[in-house]
Amino acid sequence: MKRSLFISILVYIILLAGLATLDGHLLSLGIPLLLYLVSGSVFRPQSLDLQISRTISDESVTPDSPVTITLRVLNNSGYLEEVFIQDVLPSELTLIRGNSQCFTSLAPGETIVMEYAVRGKRGSFEFGAVQVYASDSFDLVHQQKSFSVPARLLILPEVRKLGRFAIRPMRTRFYAGQNLSRQSGSGTDFFGVRMYQPGDPLRTVNWRISARHPRWIFANEYESERIADVGLILDARKRNDVQTDQDSLFNHAIQATASLAEAFLSDSNRVGLLIYGGTLARTFPGYGKIQRERILRALAQSQTGDHQVFKALSYLPTRFFPAKSQLVLISPLCPEDLPVLQHLRAFGYHLMVLSPDPIAFEYAKLPAGPEIEQAVRIAYLERKLLLRKLRRMGILAVDWQVDTPLEQTVLASLKRLPHWLRTTETAL
Repeated sequence: MKRSLFISILVYIILLAGLATLDGHLLSLGIPLLLYLVSGSVFRPQSLDLQISRTISDESVTPDSPVTITLRVLNNSGYLEEVFIQDVLPSELTLIRGNSQCFTSLAPGETIVMEYAVRGKRGSFEFGAVQVYASDSFDLVHQQKSFSVPARLLILPEVRKLGRFAIRPMRTRFYAGQNLSRQSGSGTDFFGVRMYQPGDPLRTVNWRISARHPRWIFANEYESERIADVGLILDARKRNDVQTDQDSLFNHAIQATASLAEAFLSDSNRVGLLIYGGTLARTFPGYGKIQRERILRALAQSQTGDHQVFKALSYLPTRFFPAKSQLVLISPLCPEDLPVLQHLRAFGYHLMVLSPDPIAFEYAKLPAGPEIEQAVRIAYLERKLLLRKLRRMGILAVDWQVDTPLEQTVLASLKRLPHWLRTTETAL
């Protein structure tokens, strides 16, 4: 029951009893309470006419970076004797400086400024309402109102710098780049020998072969270097994710996707992103820093999910990626994915699978015991068989222990590649 209602009923009962008994002492007992009610109604807060704005120092930051939030409140109503202002924060953010609550008084036209700092992990965080509670000094009459002040903070995934990775897709684009194109042209890698043609530079003449054929002159051909189309596919199916109290395997997959996107874009390639999980989230292929920002924003907002349609990779929209381009799948994998990956390889895609190891990730958080040891050995045998089948299909399968740096894992896997998959540089 509100305090004002309770006191009003109490005063009414006292006055009614005093009049009924004609007792002056009883009537005088209700006078202070009556004055208390009158003062509360006289000094009650006016209608809450406030103008509130929120400013975020940086709308996209890296994990655990401090973000300063400034809240400005302008009073367009009358005098507010007691005002409590609370900026409702997303539960995933941690307050590291200042205070998101304020208790003060506001004169007409007065402005107060609240400033505080937060930090958090990867994600997209929506700021919604600002709660305002105003009352008189006796807390008899009060008003409460919620002001909608929308804002969004994006905490982008961490990007770790990787070394340069050259790729060998079946088809490249026309523009010059850093990837071997399987076609002759200007470059530095030897491609073949052909008859010398007028206009060829003398430095391309193969004097050793020409000396064996006195009537002909032969020139060296070099493999042209061009940019390529790269499609990144992030597996966001909840069934493949392993979660612990403070971490998840999906977060490591996001970090690997961001690092690979950075590496491919740095080589001037055209990179696109497809997040395959509860829904399909697409970032259409593009170049440069703008595309990097688009991909990081998409990864910051990505979440795992389940959908009956996307339970397997069967509905992977391959038309989203150019034919015979480079595809990189970041997924813990499951046996049902093999036919789809084989289908992509048969259609000419140059396919790489970066697979975060879910067994080692979960095993590190489990208590020791003979039953668990036996289960882990069986699970590892199944996983090794799955990766071996992928490699026999001509797919580069990289088994990644998430506690090992990504670059170290990829380079170690490339050293074990068969000769027909290697290039003169590090190849994916």
